Amino acid sequence: MAIFNAFLLFAQAAVYFTVMMALLRARRVIGIGVFMCALGVMHFLETYLASIFYIELPFGIVSPGSTVLFSGKLLMILLLYIREDALVVRQPIYGLLIGNFLIVALVMILRNHETIIVTEGRSPDIAFVDEMGFLMVWGTLLLFIDAIAIIVLYERIGKWFGGNLGLRFLVCGALVLTFDQAGFFLALHYVSDAPWHVFFGGWVAKMVATIVYSGLLLAYLKYFDNEDSWLSTRPLQDVFQVLTYRERYKQLLEASIRDHLTGTLDRSQYAEKGPGIIARNLEEKRPVSLLVIDIDHFKLVNDRYGHQAGDEVLKLVARLLAENLRTDDHLYRVGGEEFVLLCERLPVDGAASLADRLRRMIERFSKVYLPEKVTVSIGVSSAPEDGRTLEALFKRADLRLYAAKEGGRNRVCGPAPSA
Repeated sequence: MAIFNAFLLFAQAAVYFTVMMALLRARRVIGIGVFMCALGVMHFLETYLASIFYIELPFGIVSPGSTVLFSGKLLMILLLYIREDALVVRQPIYGLLIGNFLIVALVMILRNHETIIVTEGRSPDIAFVDEMGFLMVWGTLLLFIDAIAIIVLYERIGKWFGGNLGLRFLVCGALVLTFDQAGFFLALHYVSDAPWHVFFGGWVAKMVATIVYSGLLLAYLKYFDNEDSWLSTRPLQDVFQVLTYRERYKQLLEASIRDHLTGTLDRSQYAEKGPGIIARNLEEKRPVSLLVIDIDHFKLVNDRYGHQAGDEVLKLVARLLAENLRTDDHLYRVGGEEFVLLCERLPVDGAASLADRLRRMIERFSKVYLPEKVTVSIGVSSAPEDGRTLEALFKRADLRLYAAKEGGRNRVCGPAPSA
């Protein structure tokens, strides 16, 4: 009997995995909501089975609800994160949390009804409903913690296991399900006085379930998908902020300091942060350069094609500049068609070389993405040779920008090379 029960559990896991992976794979066609509904609809069944439905296996007594359904749900949440991102996966995480609290709240109201018996011998078991309500609340809180923990852990161990997706999946599942088994059993022991051997049997079953699901995932990747397309690296802090909705504040803060059209830092940030950047580099005896970048004949673009086309020119130039920044560069939009690029750790010769490369790149890409060729003129200054303050550097670079314009535009003007 125990062997047959084990076979049935494996069959349940295979069916669960096959259906859920089919929904996940088809999400672009049928919508991600189908996968999420299928994920959440079985939570009551999981809790019910975990509270009263047990079977015997060769290594102990387990519940299919905890072993197959709950383990499968948690691992499917992880797979949803891997295939999508934290912004998508937090929807079922919080949906399950809110939905199950809603169930408990409604049950607390429903239990106050005066009921009548419609079928002889069948009446509501309020005591069982109360017991289920407690387990659902506890299980939902554990699932909420588990879901965030397994995603954060998946990213955390990525630097150790790298491209081995199956191993990352297995380790994350084993560790988090061990925590979950301990947490849920404590509640189960408190509510129904479940014996301790249920804990050990359930833990072994969850470890086996993790191995089975990991094996099914590897088989799926081998025969139906490409593992490389599943691998990605996401910043751990950003992932946690999105999962806990704290990125809203970060996004608002970021938006408040950026130009709404181009996404570059705005003039207020240039005035606020620029002087400190110059002073810090001078104090540490590091070179710092400033580039003033102006779009040539921008008024003619607006007059000829309209302001919408002008906006597209600004966005393209800003995007090309931003995509070629070093980690020590700071890009600001300081005027209508004027940008300032403040470059730490970059001497004047490197700044002139960078400016010319940016100029040529903008000219080349504009031919492809804009109605006509767009060029820029750039003035370059460097500290301490051209000054020791932001105002002095900008003034010198602006004068050289004017010289570049006077010299025919589409060129870079920097300090004259020393003899």
